[in-house]
Amino acid sequence: MPYSLAIFDLDGTLADSFPWFLRTINDVADRFGFRRVAEGDVEKLRHASTREILGFLQVPSWKLPAIARHMRRLKAEPAADIALFDGVDAMLRSLADRGVQLALVSSDSETNARRKLGDLAALFSCFDCTASLFGKPAKFRRVVKHAGVDLARAIAIGDEIRDIEAARAVGIACGAVCWGYAAPQALRAHAPDLMFERIEDIPQRLLARRAVR
Repeated sequence: MPYSLAIFDLDGTLADSFPWFLRTINDVADRFGFRRVAEGDVEKLRHASTREILGFLQVPSWKLPAIARHMRRLKAEPAADIALFDGVDAMLRSLADRGVQLALVSSDSETNARRKLGDLAALFSCFDCTASLFGKPAKFRRVVKHAGVDLARAIAIGDEIRDIEAARAVGIACGAVCWGYAAPQALRAHAPDLMFERIEDIPQRLLARRAVR
């Protein structure tokens, strides 16, 4: 069956926030006392899991909520200037026009997400935001229940290994994009159900018959 619910991540999937992240991360590191990211570290971290990244940066788990709140505040500032990727508008409208329900699950706030999406926010039937670093499974379950669809007809689309892991924990399909935070090779190593090389591939693949695992 074709998918009837697409749950999107925001940063690195719909919004081009990685350049902003690289400009910001060392100021955050200095504020919260974890390891700074050198230019030579970036590619290595793009191949690492979330837990490996936290270990490398020496971020204690008890600091994560405060760091997340701070990052959300920074993203709300006008200077953040985070735009959507080219093609996101047409992609989302194509899915919505064909009857696919759209949902957003993000670590960012709903206010920030709606501001980034602009008029496109009206296409989404559900927002479940401010997800903790490992809190997406619970949010995926809630979104699927809200949409009233079978698990087999839902897919979560993101740009990080933890997005794949969260979808699998819930029993829904996972799609990984090649233009976000994690390196495509790292995502392929976790064998997502679908890999998207280009944004315009998403409607074509989601509206086709479900891929055989």
